[in-house]
This record gives sequence, structure tokens and C-alpha cells, in this order.
Amino acid sequence: MRMSRKMEHVEHALRIGQVGNQGLADIKFVHNCLPDASVDDIHLHTAIGDLDLSSPILINAMTGGADETRSINRELAVAARECGLAMAVGSQMSAIKNPEVASSYRVVRSVNPDGILIGNLGSEATVEQALRAVEMIGANALQIHLNVMQELIMPEGDRSFKGALERIADIASNVPVPVIVKEVGFGIMRESAAKLIRLPIAAIDVGGTGGTNFAAIENARRPQAYEWLNDWGNPTAIALLESLSVWPRGRVIASGGIRNGLECAKALALGASAAGIAGAALRVLQTEGTAALIDYLRRIHEELRLVMTALGAASIEELWNVPLVVSGESAEWCELRGIDIRTYARRQWTETGRARPSGD
Repeated sequence: MRMSRKMEHVEHALRIGQVGNQGLADIKFVHNCLPDASVDDIHLHTAIGDLDLSSPILINAMTGGADETRSINRELAVAARECGLAMAVGSQMSAIKNPEVASSYRVVRSVNPDGILIGNLGSEATVEQALRAVEMIGANALQIHLNVMQELIMPEGDRSFKGALERIADIASNVPVPVIVKEVGFGIMRESAAKLIRLPIAAIDVGGTGGTNFAAIENARRPQAYEWLNDWGNPTAIALLESLSVWPRGRVIASGGIRNGLECAKALALGASAAGIAGAALRVLQTEGTAALIDYLRRIHEELRLVMTALGAASIEELWNVPLVVSGESAEWCELRGIDIRTYARRQWTETGRARPSGD
């Protein structure tokens, strides 16, 4: 059942596509006509907690656990290797319960032996299962995903979510790699972010709406759909603003409908240290092939460098300090939620046109 479900998810994700409204259109950069910058001087190095990355682009968790998904993970790993990107695999619980499908995950390490790979389990996992997931792919970090609404809509999904915080804390305290808690596309908001920051985890991935819609995917699998839940959740931009009102910059990942260099730059400028891409990458891979996916990811890097040059931000840390304005639905939401967005608009450039370092 679980193995066939994996390919159903892929097929429905490709058919339904991405929602597209991740809220980043509400984020506007303040133009800098004297940036005093060069594309050649832009550095994309970043960090997620103590995990050093050569790029802020992350190929986020997608699939695994079936013979058909092995080839998808293999080609994603090729793209990650060629572009120097970190890569997360889909939930490994299927391989823990059915060891015969473990090769659909292990292939990523065989293809990319020196890359940064991130394992993945749900919040129902035990410490022992987490250790097995890390060992399975030689993971450099472990994602614990939160997908309450997906499970509730899923015909065979979980119905109890008690004890998740305690299990996550146990895993983070006992695995030898950093733990990242991520949403799958409904958003981590301030109340949950405040609970998570008390745990010994390295970072959170806000996983807002705007990308792959797992409510719609599970409804497509139901005999009687709960279509009224298809728009459940909060956009990525709002999830970022909410989470960053609690979490510090450098420990937050943006994901959910990010497709190009400008959207990546906006997410990073809000305070994210990396941006996860999943659905858009999967579509390119499945419709155009591995070479096209590599070109697509390299193009995002080029676009990001272009935007950072225009803003006078030579690094991700400088990008955190360029002025921007939050408007539209995101601004209205923040006002009602008591989240101060004025500080983003009142950031200062130095006399050279470069973003002023934090604390100035």
C-alpha cells in the first residue's frame, strides 16, 4: 500500500501542479541605483545552524520507497552533485518498514558520495528509526516533517498526533546529526515556532502554501473528497514572517512554491538562510530530463546573483539587511497578528550602497 502511494503522490503532484500563490509577490525590494557591487563578487555560501552549504538552494524532500521512485532520486542526486546543492530525500519510513525498498534512498549517496544529504522521517518516528534513517543514506542532517492536515485527509492516514514534540526532542538529543523540523506545505506559524525553538533542533523549514498542495493530492485519492480543505494553510511569505518573529536568522529555511532567483532572494532577504525547491524541480526533471534540471538550477543561481548585485548585497548575510516593503495580504495579516514589519522597510544602506551590517 505504502509503495503504490509513493507513485500516486508523484503522479498527482505533476498533474495538479503548484498553487503558485506563496505570498512573495507581497515582498518588494527598495531599488538601489548605486549598489557598488559586481556579479563576480557575489558569494552564495550559507549555513543552516552548524551545517555549512555552498549554496542557499536546497533540493527539498520529494519521494522514495518504491522501485519507480529510485530513478527519480538518482537523477535528483545527479543534479545536486553537479550544482553543489544539499538534497533531502522523501520520508524513509517506507524503507524502515520494508527494507527491500531502501535502495530507492541509498542511491542518492552512491551517486553523490561527497554531497550534503538530508534524511527524512515523520514526527511519529522513534529514536531507533531516526538512527536507521541517518545510517541508511549517510545523512548529514535529518528532517522531521509535520503533515497533520495531509494525514487527516489521507484515507489511510494517522488520526492521533499526541507526543510529537517529545518524540522530536528525543530524536534531536540522540542522533549524531543536526535535526531540522519542516512543514510539508501548510506553514509553521508563530505559536508552533515558539514550541519548536525550545527543542534541541538546528533549524525549521517553514514549508508554506504555494507549492505542492498535499491537501489536494490526498483529496484526489479519496472516494469522497474534502475539497473544502484544499486551501488550508498559510502562504510561505506569511509563514516566514511568523516564524522569524520567534526564530533567529540563520536557523530558518524557506520552502513552498519557490521557483526562481527573485523569489529565492525575497525569501532570503526576509531572513531565511536557505530556500527549498521541490515541486518545480520535479516537474522539470519528469518533463524535460536531468540535463534540463541542472540548467534550471544553475539558472536560479545566476538569477540570484543578478538580484543580489542589483541590491548591493555580496553575501546572504548582507541580503538579510537590504530594505524591503511588505504589502498586500501579508502586511494585513502581520498587522492583525502583531508582527512588526516596519523594521524591514527601515533597514539602512551604507554610504557605499551596500547593506548595513546587523546591529548598526
